[in-house]
Parts: sequence; structure tokens; C-alpha cells
Amino acid sequence: MGEKIMYDTIFARSFSRYDQKKLGYGAFLACFLIALSFSTVFKPYLGPLTVNKRLSINDGLKMVRANDTISSNATFFSNVVISFNATVEMVSDGSSNMSSTSRNDTIGSSTSSSKTLGFNYTNGVIRNDTRLMPVLEINNGSSSQQGQGGVPEKIIEPICNIEGRTEFCEMNGDIRINGKSSTVLQVGMMTENSSWIIGPYARKGDREALSHVTKWRVKTGVKDGDNGVHQCNRYHGVPAVVFSLGGYAGNNFHDYTDIIIPLYLTSRRFNGEVKFLITNKNPWWINKFKTILRNLSHYDPIDIDNEQQVHCFPTVIIGLKRNPKELTIDPSRSPHSMKEFRQFLRTAYSLKKTTAVKLTNNNRKKQPRLLILSRKKTRAFTNTKAIATMARTLGYKVTIAETDSNVAKVAETINACDVMMGVHGAGLTNMVFLPSNAILIQILPIGGFEWLARTDFEEPSKDMNLRYLEYKIKTEESTLIQQYPPYHEVIRNPGAIAKQGWDAFKAVYLQQQNVKLDIHRFRPILSRAIELLHE
Repeated sequence: MGEKIMYDTIFARSFSRYDQKKLGYGAFLACFLIALSFSTVFKPYLGPLTVNKRLSINDGLKMVRANDTISSNATFFSNVVISFNATVEMVSDGSSNMSSTSRNDTIGSSTSSSKTLGFNYTNGVIRNDTRLMPVLEINNGSSSQQGQGGVPEKIIEPICNIEGRTEFCEMNGDIRINGKSSTVLQVGMMTENSSWIIGPYARKGDREALSHVTKWRVKTGVKDGDNGVHQCNRYHGVPAVVFSLGGYAGNNFHDYTDIIIPLYLTSRRFNGEVKFLITNKNPWWINKFKTILRNLSHYDPIDIDNEQQVHCFPTVIIGLKRNPKELTIDPSRSPHSMKEFRQFLRTAYSLKKTTAVKLTNNNRKKQPRLLILSRKKTRAFTNTKAIATMARTLGYKVTIAETDSNVAKVAETINACDVMMGVHGAGLTNMVFLPSNAILIQILPIGGFEWLARTDFEEPSKDMNLRYLEYKIKTEESTLIQQYPPYHEVIRNPGAIAKQGWDAFKAVYLQQQNVKLDIHRFRPILSRAIELLHE
């Protein structure tokens, strides 16, 4: 204590109060500079700080996980931005400019590496729709493989799915499609060298259907310069969907359950900014459903099988998503529903009627409209006029029509009706155009159609907000009794024919049978339909 008093006395006599204050400030500044120098010298040796971020993908497919290691001796990841529904433009000063600029149709030749961030990097613009982003692992501190400027490459794995009735693969990055060799390549990603064979038609397990579908090879982990990796001839700034018009395309039921509804499920998220690459192209089919295609995509379909150029996209979906059940969208597994799909059809074809007529006892002038679906070849009504006459006595306005390839006309005719009846067959698929609360009447021929009737039309009709009635004909109402004796297996035991396989069943009960309805026996079904329209 004495030494401290002596030091303070000497210090006070040697310096004025003003000099003491200046000296104190100088000492403080010197200490600060020494501490700063110490931090600068030893900071590179300090451990890194790890930050974990989780971003939710809109479509619920996968979770993006980014493990960013921030180190003091590198600023290489300070300008990375992962954005949803936006275009990120990288600028020279290290900052990022996020804009809502939409993707262009075609992007010019790439002059920058597409590997730096794992996106389609072209002319200084990163373009990617993160709604399809697969599981993404970013490890900036521990990766042994480095991209440009010490930036580790992103690992973007394709999402390949094998579900109940379909298989499809979603890929992001530098995706190259060679139609001549039926290959889809993911180039420049840090992925294992893997490959899959996909038939892009949504009826997996059906050998007959898939025998008419071109098989495509999907490969990942390839690099520029590898054997079979071609340079891009055309760059596209929008995603692509690859699907087949093989299989059972041309049959109205399969057109909707295998192609149209799955295509809607797969491409609707893009709001038209998507290109359709069609394999096994069928011009007749494309012309028939041109209205639907134009409302799902703003671009003309590409016949990819006959393309000589290599096409490149930021996102490619090969194959189509679909629900395991026929003519159905499960809203618990999809952001869409059959109600939404039917509204899409009404908008696409400018259909006016949204709800079936509501009958009341006070207004007897309203007449429900009945549509009788006629057929010319098989499973046709042989007494259509008699059916129509009986229906008119119950108060129906009756329309008799056969469906054809003019979808717009068919849609308008069916949408105007409140009740539609027909023998089991692809024509009943047009119930998708009926207004809500309308009634579908399915006529079941002999042969054991119960399972087909239930899965193909009864169950789907409920998801479409339709009422369903069913009429099973007796043996006397089938024209098969004119071709086979009463004791024949075709008449007596249809199950035995079914055991011979689908082809045998189809040849007899689908292709040889017509129906002559018992008017008196069928009348209560039409009466019940009128009762439902009162409810």
C-alpha cells in the first residue's frame, strides 16, 4: 500500500492533470490494438462454428438440410441464398439480388460452371425451382472435394419413387436429355454413379401396357467428358416432364386414369411454365386432348424420340405421379383433389353447369335431363328408343349420344345433363364432366363385372361428388343367350371363363355382349334418380 501511495505522488508531480488524462487514453488504445492483433494472428486456428438450418419444401417431398460451417479465413458462402419461387442473381460484389423474374424459355450457351452451387448456372443467373429440391446436404467445412474458389460442391440426389401404380424420378441441376438414346443424365453433381430404367407410363406392373412404352435410362454421377455425355444443344429455362403415350393410350378410361390425371398431378404446380417431352408420340391423341395440354403447359409438346439435339433443363420429372386407385386423387397425399381437377376441366372447356338441377314439389316445370350413352360395337343397348320413351314418361328430357374424339363437344353434352346412364365401359369415364350432385347409373352385363364396376366407376364417382346407382342385368337381358345354350359355361359359370385369363374374359363378355334392358325392371332405377334430385 505504501509503494502505491509513493507511486501516485511521483506520478502526480511529474505530469499535469491534462497530461495524465492523455496518457490514460493512449494506454487504453494501445491495449485495444494489442488485443486486436492477438485475435487476428490466432483466429484461423480457432474452431469453426456450425449452424444448422432446416427449410421446408412446399410440396412435402423432402426436407432440405443445410449444414453451414462459417470460418473466419473464408467468405465463400456468405452470398449463398436458397429461395423459393424466385430467381437468384449473383452479383460481382459478393451480395445477392433476389428478384421474382420468371424463367425464360431458352437460355444461351453456358459460360460458367454449373457445379459451383449445384444449380443450373447460366450467364450469371442461378435458375432452380426449389419446390422439387431433393434431400440436400451442404457441408462447407469438412468436404474434401472443393469447387471453384474453394466452394464445396452441393450434393443433389435425384428423388426416384416406386409407388403402387407408377414410378417417376425428379432431378435438379444440369440435366441433359438425349432422345436418340432415351437417356436422362444428371451431370456434374457429387453423386454416386447410379442408373435406373424407367417406363414413363403410370401403370407399373402391367406387362401388356408397358410392352408398348419406351424404356428410359436415368443416370447420375456422370461428368463432362465421360463416355456418352453429350454437350447441350438447347438450354431451357423451365422444367420438363417426360411421359409416354404408349400403353393403353387411345382407350378413354386409360387416357384419364393413366395419363391425364397423373399429368395434372405432376405438372399443375408449375402453372404452365413447364415443357412436355413426349415419348411414343401419338398425334391423334395429342390433337384429341390439345385443350387440356394447352392449359397445363404454355409450350408446344416436344416429340423427344425424334429430337437430334441434346436438350438441357434445370429440373426434369421423368414419369408421372398417380394415385393407386383409378380416376382418383387422394388429397391427403397431394395438394390437389378430384374436385379441383373437375373445376380445371370446366374452366378449360368453358362448361357452364356446376351443379345438377334441384327438383322441388312446388316447381314441376323443371325437368331433369337424362343422357343415354349409346355404343355401336359392343355392350350396346339394343332397345335405346324404348328406354328413352319410358324415361320421358317419368318426366325426363332425354338425350341419346355416343362419345367420340371431339372432347369439347362431349364435355358440353355431358355437362348439360343431370343423370347419365350407360353399360360398363370407357364411355362412362366422361362422368368427369358431369355437374356436382349429378347421378351416374352403371349397367352391369353378365360375366361378373362387380369388381370392375366398383373400382373403375363407383368408387371414383364419390370423390367427384356424384351420386351412384347400379343395375345388374339378368341373363335374359344379355344377347349372349342367343349365342350360347343355357348350359354353356359362358352362361352358367362366368367364373370359369375368368380363370382362363383376361383375354378370354374380354373376348366373351366385353366384345360379344350387347344389352336389351327389361324396361319394367329398370324403371325403378330411373325413379330413384329423380328422388335423389329432390334431396
